[in-house]
Amino acid sequence: MRKQMFVTLCVAAACLAVTTHPASAQKASRPTDESRVPRRVDGRPDLEGVWDFRSITPLQRPAELRDKAVLTAEEVATLEKRAASASGDRPPTPGNVGSYNSFWIDSGAKVVDGTRTSIIVDPPDGRLPPLVPGVVRQVGSYMDNWMPGKRPVRYRGGGLYPEGPEDRGLAERCLVGFNSGPPVLPGGYNQNVQIFQTSGHVVLFHEMVHDARIVPLDGRPHVRDGIRQWMGDSRGRWEGDTLVIESTNFTDKTLSFNDSLTSGMGTGKTLRLTERLRRVDADTLEYQFTVNDPATFTRPFTGMIPMKKSNERVFEFACHEGNYALRHILAGARQAESQSAK
Repeated sequence: MRKQMFVTLCVAAACLAVTTHPASAQKASRPTDESRVPRRVDGRPDLEGVWDFRSITPLQRPAELRDKAVLTAEEVATLEKRAASASGDRPPTPGNVGSYNSFWIDSGAKVVDGTRTSIIVDPPDGRLPPLVPGVVRQVGSYMDNWMPGKRPVRYRGGGLYPEGPEDRGLAERCLVGFNSGPPVLPGGYNQNVQIFQTSGHVVLFHEMVHDARIVPLDGRPHVRDGIRQWMGDSRGRWEGDTLVIESTNFTDKTLSFNDSLTSGMGTGKTLRLTERLRRVDADTLEYQFTVNDPATFTRPFTGMIPMKKSNERVFEFACHEGNYALRHILAGARQAESQSAK
């Protein structure tokens, strides 16, 4: 929903990676231009500002590209031209009440710096690692958020008929933003994150939905295991000029990782997330994340996204203002049930 004035909202939140960089992640990392890195009075890199993380680069390397780590100049030109011309406001097909079409989606029109074929940089094949045996793929946070112990949503004739608000996905209920994670991943719209910085704290304010992550830098321990939070419990530290954020204590109501708006796997209860934020130059903030969840994936994996400095403002995201949308969703479900019964 960006369309410059109409919606400039984007979430992005900086940065995660594991405490040690995989070799492939190091190779993909861009050298820092020290002369162009703004610094605070305490000597730390200045991370403040609004950062745009839109990109048409996919999370995983497409199967047809196999071992191809970067795109050619011709391939980049073709993809970016196609993305730039994709927007259009068209009516839904007959019988479909519709949702967002491409006019309302703000995915950007550029590939990531270095023309990589995937956001994932480790494993080297640019793909998610295999799941642990027994872990099943779940419907993701945008649609029905099924979790163990949760009553199932009724499916009739291929339809999804929610009995109540709790049968809809967390993002639809405006509890979490589907691109703000953490980890932050390009997707949809509102792909901005605003960073506030003091000597003792860093705040990551996500444009999608409403979330602000307040990250202490004073070495305090994580909260006790029984306290679980939607976006986890984050603690930060500096490693040279890189801000490292480690997050634990995610709730089991979220998935370990959402690989798309509509699917994911595992449970947040077993997730340990490491993010790294590094100011590369005046206009670029390198965001790296590492997902470490041995209960879900057979190995950790790392992704990298260059965030670009933006002069845009972050606007309020009035998600489900007045809760009209949920009321209409449930009213539509009752109407569908009535027609099905007839």
